[in-house]
Amino acid sequence: MKRPSFFHGVIVAAILGFFASAIVATLTPFIGLGAVLRLVIPALAFAYLLYLFSRSDERFGRLTALTLWSGLAAVIWWIAPPLPLYLLVHVGAIWLLRSLYFYSGVMPALMDLGVSALSISAAVWAISRSGSVFLATWCFFLVQALFVAIPASIKSKRRQQHNTVSDNEGFERAKRSADEALRQLFTQ
Repeated sequence: MKRPSFFHGVIVAAILGFFASAIVATLTPFIGLGAVLRLVIPALAFAYLLYLFSRSDERFGRLTALTLWSGLAAVIWWIAPPLPLYLLVHVGAIWLLRSLYFYSGVMPALMDLGVSALSISAAVWAISRSGSVFLATWCFFLVQALFVAIPASIKSKRRQQHNTVSDNEGFERAKRSADEALRQLFTQ
């Protein structure tokens, strides 16, 4: 599979926003908003993680990652911390799994952490301005879709130049050895 595009992220954001708003609107009269949000947040996180796994080239450890995430979701649901902390734990789990499956360095993972913080800010802004679960969810996942702009790895120019020089030096040494070997063959 190839890495997801921003357009895929927009579509996923709209779908997840629709389902979140439908579930919240349907179940809130029966069990209350707090209980519904504690069900919707892990459901959305699970659906988003399945989407990320479907777009990742990495094939190893998916079952383990989903098992650990499920265990974390169950424990955090059982502990029942305040709703903002509950949300932060799930966003942190998404960030961690995305960092493990899409990046090969610390700097891209930290940039992705910034995207996660920005997505929380966008969701809080949207819910405070509009009161719409759909818009809050859509804004959250829309900003999350920006992770595709983060490169998988970031190498410093100094390291790249050093590797180029050492690669050329090794090539030149091998070429000299080959030339010396050919001279010895022809002079015998």
